[in-house]
Amino acid sequence: MDAKQHLYLVDGSAYIFRAYHRLPPLTNPAGTPVGAVYGYTTMLWKLAQDLHEADGPTHLAVILDKAGTSFRNAMYDQYKANRPPAPEDLVPQFPLIRDATRAFSLACIEEPDLEADDVIASYARAAARAGWDVTIVSSDKDLMQLVGRCNDPASGVQGGRIDMLDTMKNQRIDIPEVVEKFGVGPELVGDVLALMGDSVDNVPGIRGIGPKTATRLIQEHGSLEGTLAAAPAMKPGKLRESLIEQAEMARLSRRLVALKEDCPLPVALEDFRLGVIPRDPLAAFLAEHGFTSLLRRLDGGQAAPGPKTQLHPGKPQTAGAPAAPAGAQRERPTFPAVDLAAYECVQSAERLAHWIERALAARLVAVDTETSHLDAMRAELVGISLALGPNDACYIPLGHGGADMFSERPPQVDKAAALRLLKPLLESDAVLKVGQNIKYDLTVLARAGAAVGGIAVAPIDDTMILSFDLDAGRSEDGIGGGHGMDELAMRHLGHTTIPFKEVCGTGKKAIPFSEVPLDRATHYAAEDADVTWRLHKVLKPRLAEEAATRIYERVDRPLIPVVERMERHGIKVDRERLARLSGEFAEAIRALEGEIHGLAGQEFTIGSPKQLGEILFDKLGYKGGRKGKSGQYSTDQAILEGLAGQGAQVAGKVLDWRQLAKLKSTYTDALQAAIHPETGRVHTSYSLVGAQTGRLSSTDPNLQNIPIRTEIGRQIREAFVAEPGNVLLAADYSQIELRLAAHMADVPELKEAFAAGEDIHARTAREMFGLVDRDTRARAKTINFAILYGISRWGLAGRLGVSSDEAQAMIDRYFERFPGIRRYIHATLEGVRERGFSETLFGRKTWFPRIGASNPNERAGSERAAINAPIQGTCADIIKRAMVRMMPALTDAGLGHVRMLLQVHDELVFELPESDAAAAAPVIERVMAEAALPSVKLDVPLGIEIGTGPNWGAAH
Repeated sequence: MDAKQHLYLVDGSAYIFRAYHRLPPLTNPAGTPVGAVYGYTTMLWKLAQDLHEADGPTHLAVILDKAGTSFRNAMYDQYKANRPPAPEDLVPQFPLIRDATRAFSLACIEEPDLEADDVIASYARAAARAGWDVTIVSSDKDLMQLVGRCNDPASGVQGGRIDMLDTMKNQRIDIPEVVEKFGVGPELVGDVLALMGDSVDNVPGIRGIGPKTATRLIQEHGSLEGTLAAAPAMKPGKLRESLIEQAEMARLSRRLVALKEDCPLPVALEDFRLGVIPRDPLAAFLAEHGFTSLLRRLDGGQAAPGPKTQLHPGKPQTAGAPAAPAGAQRERPTFPAVDLAAYECVQSAERLAHWIERALAARLVAVDTETSHLDAMRAELVGISLALGPNDACYIPLGHGGADMFSERPPQVDKAAALRLLKPLLESDAVLKVGQNIKYDLTVLARAGAAVGGIAVAPIDDTMILSFDLDAGRSEDGIGGGHGMDELAMRHLGHTTIPFKEVCGTGKKAIPFSEVPLDRATHYAAEDADVTWRLHKVLKPRLAEEAATRIYERVDRPLIPVVERMERHGIKVDRERLARLSGEFAEAIRALEGEIHGLAGQEFTIGSPKQLGEILFDKLGYKGGRKGKSGQYSTDQAILEGLAGQGAQVAGKVLDWRQLAKLKSTYTDALQAAIHPETGRVHTSYSLVGAQTGRLSSTDPNLQNIPIRTEIGRQIREAFVAEPGNVLLAADYSQIELRLAAHMADVPELKEAFAAGEDIHARTAREMFGLVDRDTRARAKTINFAILYGISRWGLAGRLGVSSDEAQAMIDRYFERFPGIRRYIHATLEGVRERGFSETLFGRKTWFPRIGASNPNERAGSERAAINAPIQGTCADIIKRAMVRMMPALTDAGLGHVRMLLQVHDELVFELPESDAAAAAPVIERVMAEAALPSVKLDVPLGIEIGTGPNWGAAH
């Protein structure tokens, strides 16, 4: 699995002027001034070295201002009019600084009519929406508007986080630092700047209003427009007059300080990927300009002088509430600052017994495990940490040292003895165990011989899931928030946790956790338990205050041990069949390549979008080609499907080639590698917070994307098999989203059809087109599902191959025949706009902070997601409720040996003895059909289709 992508964007212009003013005048052998160039080179070198040794980026680019004016000068001709021209001896250094950047083999970007801040903003947003983390190396206050998390509303995928790094102060700038500086979150920084103005850039603002007054006004009135609207009602005085008289100047200032976040990206994000910096170009540049000391350092590998950049300094947390996160409605608990020195390393059975006795008395303990692997099914237990309160935490090393015959094991409790002592605590129903993603710890401990709690309602809490049930899609920055420990610690506690890379290193220098010295291991591991304990105290009380108790206590929390057990069971796959399929797919791929090359009239790399685009649109002359920001033609699926619909045979063949290549690499090849060496089964990992609507997501391997109704998908499913003497049973909710839509939108025609057991797509075809045949039913099916996803006229037109006017006519006809759907969509959007979130029938909230975005694409994406979220989320809640109830029901029926293995979309897959299939099927069907009760009584029945067979394909 690929590591998290982390893009660093260096504000090169700030580096230039800082370097110029820090160093005395210098000239190179040719007599050209190079003082700023030398300073810039050393600063960039130091940054690169520090990032390499710490939590380094995967991608990096330097952004520079291009000489000349920007589009803001057209808005306001006095913009930056007060700035003096660049010093005479600095001007000839600008091109050399660009050369210096390229000597490091780093991307160097500058765009005409734009400022560096705009280019940075556009790249930062694009990368964050793609799920990358972004760090902007700058202290520019304008860029602080970008700090926070950025989601992609169109896909519902949570994006990455944007923060800043001030290398002068050795400080990270995240949301708390922005709030500390401006008194408001990043989304309101521009409003404060618009009121106070900026003398450096000659942004006028409102005369007489300084930073403190600007902050106070925005805090009191919520925004610039709110402040201006409130001005007439303020008490008479200079402030009131200025706000009224200079309102338009404030609005102009707001436009001037706004960052342009949608600039064309001249270089693709992936092209910023960092590799090893080649020596020769840098050496040549240093030699050319006489930077002999730097050249010696390059050859000798000496470190740059001076203190290293602190990437994770973490200012001490003061007693008192941190910056209030999303959903704050109460006074938060106050904690002392995290004190790493307070943690104990438990190295004797006597001290371990002492901690266990205290935990049993406390009735609540935060638990965390340290292991050898991210995969819980392959991980060896290295240590366990416990926390009973703030700074009251310990680490119990169990597997440190002894990696080879020459290494020494530090004093520690024998693992088997420690687990015997811990077992009563971990298995006690009287002690609540709290974890962050505790499902992982449950598997590790179970494999080590210590189970935690029971099957259905284990005495556990999970801070990750608490956060998800409270704040899915929402955070204090108004853009969205993740639920990992590091992010939660910063958001709710104002604390920066120790990064794993700081403890274990990176790259070739990385060491396993078992080799980390015990003092450092104790700091890292005990801090995790301590932070988890604190987060629990912050998040758990919010459940009742924010009406999230029902979804957490009745759906998500009891699901944790159920999913953990499913993952541990795994499912058997037929390696030989997968190998045969891989061979067949490879043969089919080669045949398709031959056909594609024949149709193209030449050989080319089919997997290259650039070469494919040139073949399709330049050589073969097909219409509809459009070039993207990179200058190459788009060849995405929609484009190819459109060409295939126009009769372009080669486009259809490429689509087939892509599907086969993806299925081969993702499934038939990857599944063989995923077979566990001990169990002989594949153990997928389910995320309970992976999809904003509450659906489970599957990774390592991802079993959610196997095609459902294609022959190839069926062949792959046939490789998932039962053990000898057993069968697989697949139980699938039939058209559950349409059934829920009929209930939630109160559509009599659909409810009547489902109650009568009609073919719902045939019924829709009759209502829409007046007749039912293969074509109208297929169109009705597309429309049924597309409407529930808030599809536009253009989207429906693309799916049905009709004009946008014809598609709009179909949408209008659909709403005419089913007015309840229109009312539901309208009511849902109004509710989300008013409250900020949608809600399922069981109370699961999904937040949509961009529902009112000024960008029409963002707003439309949020609206589409908001329309579907209550239905899709209710589907997720129902199947989760069924999963929680399933094993107790089977046990009561004498079928406790039946194993629930998979949850994929609306389907559950079980393994059981063939002789028990007839008895188990009605139990499974009843549990699934009644899963909504008693909380919700649906107006339509839930249909369940059940099949059995020796493999998943036969049972499906």
